[in-house]
Amino acid sequence: MTDKDLSRRLRKLGYPLFETEEKDDANATLAEMVQSMDLRLLEGFPVVLANSAEKGSFDYDAVMSYLKNSTAKGYLKELLLASLALYKALNIKFFWANKFYNSMSDEDREWFLDFLKRLKKNKDLRMAGRNVSSQRLKQTFNNYFSGQQSMLNELLSVKEELGLEYALSQVFSPKQKELFLKKFRHEKLTKTEKEYFSRTVKKKVLALANPELHRLSKKLLE
Repeated sequence: MTDKDLSRRLRKLGYPLFETEEKDDANATLAEMVQSMDLRLLEGFPVVLANSAEKGSFDYDAVMSYLKNSTAKGYLKELLLASLALYKALNIKFFWANKFYNSMSDEDREWFLDFLKRLKKNKDLRMAGRNVSSQRLKQTFNNYFSGQQSMLNELLSVKEELGLEYALSQVFSPKQKELFLKKFRHEKLTKTEKEYFSRTVKKKVLALANPELHRLSKKLLE
């Protein structure tokens, strides 16, 4: 696969170097980013990871399976821990990230805390064999993700304790959640996606928007 093909596929995963309308394999794309040694792609890894996980597409073991040597697998762990440290440094909470925070070994936690310390002090990070600027890492994430976060925050008048990611997951399946967010962001849906949205997701959205149901739900929680 060429660098151009990889860059085109990144568009659908939140890091739009080039336009694309193709359905992407998030795990294969993340694996290619790990092995690329391209500084731009390493800086964009936390963005693609967050968007892939939000859509229910990220599978750590699947990404590992695409990596053929221990060096690349070590790089994936570095990038994952650095991404988790970045989210923590920016005070951004993802429900899906909790299992990774909770499953860290002592060695991983030490690594994670070192990344976090460097991010807070704007010191360079060593990721996948390259020196990466903490400031550029934060700037890249904010450039491609903060706009999306702000739209999602408008969707809820009050944030749930476990965040929007958790709230949506209680109501929608991963595929339904993906279509819900695509529709909210005014992204193009395929004919099949439009039909599925109209047949299934829209009914749940209408129920959630019902003021009487909202009033009764609040009453039950009192």
